Amino acid sequence: MDVGIIGIGTMGKNHVRVYSELKSVDSVAVFDVNAAAAKAIGGQHGAEVCSSVDDLLARSDAVSVCVPTPFHAVTVRQVFSAKKSVLIEKPIAATAKEATELMRSAPDGITIGVGHIERFNPVVSEIKKIVNKPLYVEMKRHNPASARVTGSTVIEDLMIHDIDILLTLFGQPSDIHSAGNADVCSVLMKCGNIPVALSASRKSSKKIRMIYVEEEGFTIEGDFMTQEVTIYRKPGQYQFEAERYVQENIIEKVMVNKLEPLKRELATFIECVASRRPFPITPEQAINNLRVCEEIQAGL
Repeated sequence: MDVGIIGIGTMGKNHVRVYSELKSVDSVAVFDVNAAAAKAIGGQHGAEVCSSVDDLLARSDAVSVCVPTPFHAVTVRQVFSAKKSVLIEKPIAATAKEATELMRSAPDGITIGVGHIERFNPVVSEIKKIVNKPLYVEMKRHNPASARVTGSTVIEDLMIHDIDILLTLFGQPSDIHSAGNADVCSVLMKCGNIPVALSASRKSSKKIRMIYVEEEGFTIEGDFMTQEVTIYRKPGQYQFEAERYVQENIIEKVMVNKLEPLKRELATFIECVASRRPFPITPEQAINNLRVCEEIQAGL
């Protein structure tokens, strides 16, 4: 299969790298308005450099759209006009309304996916196997400031990853209360009867990507960066020693098959295009993620 990447910023460069490593991909083509940058990344990974989006579409069976979010709609419409399958980097569009209108122009017979990359993190699938009756859920995604982010708040930039995981594992949120600003945000909500706390920051001095789930008999901690999952069972015994309270927890390290989420995501996209089946993250799910983002934003 021949693939193309439109936009070679931080994520676009990673798409070029991973596609060039996949055995299921025959050739890789790239286009960016910055021709010099496109030539550099093309030379690095053996990709063809195209002079226009139309030129790239003519050479490609499937396309990744990695342009800045404000340009998603106009770029994806070009891909739709050429009737090519497309993976759109998150968020799907600038607003849920824009995304909904965009999908009305989608042709039949193509695969359309959205790149919510953390869905392919093995930590998510492992926690899905373990969770039974959660009593409390907390997720944190804190980052140092990044020069690559322009024109978006921390909600659609970082928190949207955890919103997608939340909807996948625990269902639709309600009773949303948010506080913060464009760079730091804290949210309290419910998924059914489960209290949920989310936080995201672009001002942290420490990079954090974690999920914490409490159940009646155990607590789960997951680290999305190290791809480690730990289960803390209720203490086997409680006692006092030298007037101090002591408990002995049973700690389990879950065996996680560590994989690069982007490689899983792009390999899955190629498989879906080849077999003409839906991508696991559909436009409808991505639009729902964006609606939750907008509801959080409205409460700030």
